[in-house]
Amino acid sequence: MNNAMSHQHQRNVLAALPLPGAIGKPSVDDIYPRIFDAILEQRIAPASRFTEEGLGDVFGVSRSIIRRVLARLSHQQVVILRPNHRPQVAAPDLEQTRQILHARRLTEQTLVHLACKAPKPRDLEHLRDLVAQEQQCLERGERGPAIRLSGEFHLHLASMTGNAPLARFLGSLVPLTSLALARHEIKSRRHCAWQEHLAIVDAVENGNREEAVRLMDEHLDHLEQKLLMAAGTAASK
Repeated sequence: MNNAMSHQHQRNVLAALPLPGAIGKPSVDDIYPRIFDAILEQRIAPASRFTEEGLGDVFGVSRSIIRRVLARLSHQQVVILRPNHRPQVAAPDLEQTRQILHARRLTEQTLVHLACKAPKPRDLEHLRDLVAQEQQCLERGERGPAIRLSGEFHLHLASMTGNAPLARFLGSLVPLTSLALARHEIKSRRHCAWQEHLAIVDAVENGNREEAVRLMDEHLDHLEQKLLMAAGTAASK
């Protein structure tokens, strides 16, 4: 592909990204979910390359803001940043996905157990709000935001435990799981079922540790079975 065609392709991809909806100068926190959603919806495709200038033009923000957003995504291993190369969206393979899911299971069993100890009402309310937003996105067919909100549910649950090292570790796994979901999973309303999230919140609110761990294990088992099956099917083609 020559430079002119490559440039036009880049602009076509970026033109599909959502424009900022807020009035005023968007912040890093405004732009981050929009770019992440675009990646999860594959409007920025796996392994595709793009430029800071291109994203800055689309969102009407400076390169410094785009650079900070990309740095956050790079820290989450969603975007690959290398000197003298364009940013690139990561593409976890089947074995990486399997290892990520195994690590998540071991981590989240402990985290949900800890979360059952005197959860604060405002944290439970926020979890329920995330579940409601996830449900609404799925009903509107907005799969990318639904996947991101599903990940935010797990991360907020982790933040409730008071165990910062474990929460940070999970923070390194959830975005990669979201990326794998977006890339591999068959389109389904149960990619990370909001009903299962709601049941977990109920168990945490009631302080039922055994039930919360069982529900989390079952939830992650469903996720692993579907995701690895879809990833394996894609790898065999």
